[in-house]
Amino acid sequence: MGTGSQPGLNKSLSTLQLWGIAVGLVISGEYFGWSYGWAGAGTLGFLVTAAFIALMYATFIFSFTELTTSIPHAGGPFEYGRRAFGPTGGYIAGYATLIEFVFAPPAIALAIGSYLNVQFPGLDPKTAAVGAYLVFMTLNILGVQIAATFELVVTLIAIFELLVFMGVVSPGFSLANFAKGGWSGQDTFSLAAIPGMFAAIPFAIWFFLAIEGVAMAAEEAKDPKRSIPIAYIAGILTLLVLAAGVMVFAGAAGDWTKLANINDPLPQAMRMIVGDSSGWLHMLVWLGLFGLIASFHGIILGYSRQIFALSRAGYLPELLGRVHPRFHTPHIAVIAGGVVGLLAIFSDEWISFGGQTLTANIVTMSVFGAIVMYIVSMASLFKLRRAEPALARPFLAPLYPWFPGFALLAALVCLGTMAYYNPLIALLFVALGALGYGYFLLTHKRRARVLAAIGA
Repeated sequence: MGTGSQPGLNKSLSTLQLWGIAVGLVISGEYFGWSYGWAGAGTLGFLVTAAFIALMYATFIFSFTELTTSIPHAGGPFEYGRRAFGPTGGYIAGYATLIEFVFAPPAIALAIGSYLNVQFPGLDPKTAAVGAYLVFMTLNILGVQIAATFELVVTLIAIFELLVFMGVVSPGFSLANFAKGGWSGQDTFSLAAIPGMFAAIPFAIWFFLAIEGVAMAAEEAKDPKRSIPIAYIAGILTLLVLAAGVMVFAGAAGDWTKLANINDPLPQAMRMIVGDSSGWLHMLVWLGLFGLIASFHGIILGYSRQIFALSRAGYLPELLGRVHPRFHTPHIAVIAGGVVGLLAIFSDEWISFGGQTLTANIVTMSVFGAIVMYIVSMASLFKLRRAEPALARPFLAPLYPWFPGFALLAALVCLGTMAYYNPLIALLFVALGALGYGYFLLTHKRRARVLAAIGA
């Protein structure tokens, strides 16, 4: 909504477009990122980790939908945290969501560069990543209808391509390949495999990361209380099927150890079956880009709405909350998030540590934000059930309190294990949060003026 003469966001998104955003936000996680989990856990160990994370996401989404339909706000988790726990709760949720959505795109942009490098070996992946940012920031600024329609189209193409991948590698499918050394390098399970399974949690989360971003498009939905539950539930079911299929078919294609620690596991898995010169391989590289582009483009939409909402509520500088007078999109927020992402792409010196690649560390940083946001969101659901029993809830979390309770407990387990295995990234996450909190404390007068202006 606008304030004064400030233009507002357009309410124009359909249920199908919201489903496209839900799946598109995440689908790059099927194309890359997850295979880093194989490096420590092995295929079978990672399968167990992924099943646990899938259960966490299923219970989380069914619970999160209650919040999204009750409070359809562009700030999403930030608004839920603020309403349940006051300004500080809003800050924690908003900061965590920003980290998730601002750090996910540079990882995806680097993967886009890696996929293009397969076709054009002379093209620097970082140069391609910068080009991707410029193109898709522009597309997001041009209007939400254009952005959402594009997102739906590329998401459908990306789903089709994943199905093609499974079909092409199926002649070489062998469960023996998948299971060989599947427990952290061993053929049989032992307690020694457990640490690797815990360490792989961030990469299992990458399979589903950012699906909650649909909440940030809630103000632009035609009928959010009806369409968002459909989009979320259909979206998580779509992603569960695709994640399981991609992981098993890729691991069964040959020597899966060659697919760990790389940004393009699907083309490399297909290469094992069809060879270097096959047209199938080149088709996968080109069409596979659609999956990466769908998530990249969708998450830019998500981070821009989060920055916009935080600025509108007085948590970030007022400039970031401006809406383009012609396109009705938060154009300054789009650009600001892009600048942070580009800095991350060229941040090898300060974020490539802990023995992991730059991409793996950026993925882990994004996941830290997601997990903290999940924790605040589920805590907000419990608090609002008690504090606002009369709040209109078009969709109720099923099996309450068990579903949100399991999602909350699982997220706490993930946060603890991630901090243990990634202490430097955890420290960076906390340090950035502390700096942001300093700004939060210094700007309390502006937030008071904003709240007084809107009568909150």
